[in-house]
Amino acid sequence: MPYRKLLLPVIGTEAGEAALATAFMAARIWQAHVHGLHVRIDPRDVAPLAGEGLSGAMIEEMMSATERESSERAKGVQAMFARFIAEHDIPATSDPVAAFSAGRVTASFGSVVGREEDIVAQQARLSDMVVIAHPDSGDEISTSDALHAVLFDSGRPVMVTPKKTPATLGTRICVAWNGTAESAAAVAGAMPWLERAEAVRVLYADEYQRRGPEAAGLLDYLAWHGIKADSTLFKPLGNSVGAGLLAASAEFGADLQVMGAYSHSRLRQLILGGVTRHVLEHANVTLLMNR
Repeated sequence: MPYRKLLLPVIGTEAGEAALATAFMAARIWQAHVHGLHVRIDPRDVAPLAGEGLSGAMIEEMMSATERESSERAKGVQAMFARFIAEHDIPATSDPVAAFSAGRVTASFGSVVGREEDIVAQQARLSDMVVIAHPDSGDEISTSDALHAVLFDSGRPVMVTPKKTPATLGTRICVAWNGTAESAAAVAGAMPWLERAEAVRVLYADEYQRRGPEAAGLLDYLAWHGIKADSTLFKPLGNSVGAGLLAASAEFGADLQVMGAYSHSRLRQLILGGVTRHVLEHANVTLLMNR
């Protein structure tokens, strides 16, 4: 089944603009609807600071300042979204019947107040795919609460876009395979992409493989869906499986990397490092992940 509804958390950064363009690039491929979602900070979230020795008046002023800043930020990202769809002649509608009947890319925008990680993960459950921006604040991506909430709590494919808009999307696809339920979920979520790709390569490594079917089994499974793929054994670079995986993907010229996320726990990867963490923090290719 093709993707019909894409969810795009809209943020007013350079990486956010790249995610916006990438989301509509994907939407044009599938003639899909893009719902832009901006989550505003709830000023009441600063109230717990009252226990830090701040007076009621100081807390009130902080809440007012938070509300003003949040409102201005929301206006800015909505204007960015509206400008983009106007420049690209994309009709705005919230009516699914009208959008489906249009037979073309459509868009809608919503702004809500709350905790971003909760709201995005919840709304993602009724979307076919989530397109989320790579953080560009200088922080490690492993600290992104919204990204990890979607990965862990939505049950949907998550497209993590590079910091710059890619030239192509989904023409040459690499699948990182290690036999886990997470990698199987990633393949299932990516099937529409895999079926239309010009070339597909399965990447595997002894150091990456877990208990489960090996790469040859995946090639056979893809063949049952009419997908011709080859496979390549990659080696870690500098003892990093993630670095070896990205190097093999780049050598293939992939413009989409499909992989499961966090076969090991996120806590373990935060402490010890891991393939998912390395790929999230160093990839220059668009990622499509499931957990």
